[in-house]
Amino acid sequence: MFDPSRDDVRRFFCEAWRKHRERAPLSPLEALALDWLLEHPEYHALLDDPERALAAEFSVASGRTNPFLHLSLHLAVAEQLQVDQPPGIRAAHARLAARSGSAHEAAHELIECLAETVWRAQRDRAPPDGAAYLECIAARVGRAPGSG
Repeated sequence: MFDPSRDDVRRFFCEAWRKHRERAPLSPLEALALDWLLEHPEYHALLDDPERALAAEFSVASGRTNPFLHLSLHLAVAEQLQVDQPPGIRAAHARLAARSGSAHEAAHELIECLAETVWRAQRDRAPPDGAAYLECIAARVGRAPGSG
């Protein structure tokens, strides 16, 4: 999936969830996605209904988190952690997880940085700023526990 459409992304997550429920074999990427699907039971009802998932709108104005964007960011970070790219992200995640006591919460810290980087790139119509991404991660790693 190099340039998936919105519907492609939604179908991918719904299909991975369906395969899990039916105990069908998963592709490696689906297996990685499943790790995060299991961490988010609040999305399971939507994933159970692909038609509703395809039709759902998650506008900023509604205040609803887009579960497919959230899961996609989880997947992107998980892939980065697997290959330690950008270099040092795996160690940063480990430090954040040790501090929070949760690999999931540590992933959310990284997701915040990735989401901001992607948002800025879209806003500026420019490539993602890898240096800014790393600076955001470093700031979160260096932040005192409980400071946000």
